[in-house]
Amino acid sequence: MGTKRERDEAKPAEDVKMADDSSDDEDFDVVNVDFEWFNFDPEIDFQGTKTLLRQLLDVDSTLFNISGLADLILSQPTIGSTVKVDSKENDAYALTTVLNIKEHSQKPEMAELAKYIIDKAQTNAALAPIPQVINGGAQVGLVISERLINMPSEIAPPMYRMLIDEVEAAVEDKEPYEFTHYLILSKTYQEVESTLTETERKGKKAKADAAMWHFHPEDEVFVKHATAHGSFQFTNEEKAVADSKRAFQEMGVKSHGYLILIEASKWEGAVKAVEQYLSPPQ
Repeated sequence: MGTKRERDEAKPAEDVKMADDSSDDEDFDVVNVDFEWFNFDPEIDFQGTKTLLRQLLDVDSTLFNISGLADLILSQPTIGSTVKVDSKENDAYALTTVLNIKEHSQKPEMAELAKYIIDKAQTNAALAPIPQVINGGAQVGLVISERLINMPSEIAPPMYRMLIDEVEAAVEDKEPYEFTHYLILSKTYQEVESTLTETERKGKKAKADAAMWHFHPEDEVFVKHATAHGSFQFTNEEKAVADSKRAFQEMGVKSHGYLILIEASKWEGAVKAVEQYLSPPQ
């Protein structure tokens, strides 16, 4: 493995200001937090990776071997990053990585996820190119990027920039990361009217706002560089609506899966645009 791929154990980020809105006053308390970027560590990051994968896959996470997917991500520690606070020993607050769909196609955990993506893409005409490139044997890099809900979006650009550098180094080392396309697996949501009482909800469906919003602001930029992008319904969507313990549903939010396909030749330009869009305030 080339030494240039062995980046520092931790790269401290600039202080990121996080607002504490627990006060009833209009003024907010601001907390400066030092985030650090780390390579994946199989001895530490298994549970944290599983937690973020479950969040990303939402109610459909039960359809997959989450432990197997976590192991697959952790098997390539020089590709991708985690973001933590205070210590490397803590669980990740965020992660970003990329998996070669074709390279891992014979592994059950990737095979079932790839089939899921193809099946979902076939439910939306806007996503038609996705099954074509996957089934056609293209070198598709599946981008998995997730973070805890209250994490600032400013942490995303450095993670994507490091991912570009790591993939370039891996290609120089003759490793299977010379992609033709990048496919981002993400989520969106719609606001749902929630003015009815619990009893009334049982007899009347809440109306959904037609507007679709991205959980990750960077996706608003990525779609501008995409060959194809669009949403899909979760297989277990009815379970999400029925489960009153889910925080998003209590808040009047209905989530959907979302796919963004970007040609490799446009990937770096897309990441540069994300860096410009999410640059932290000076």
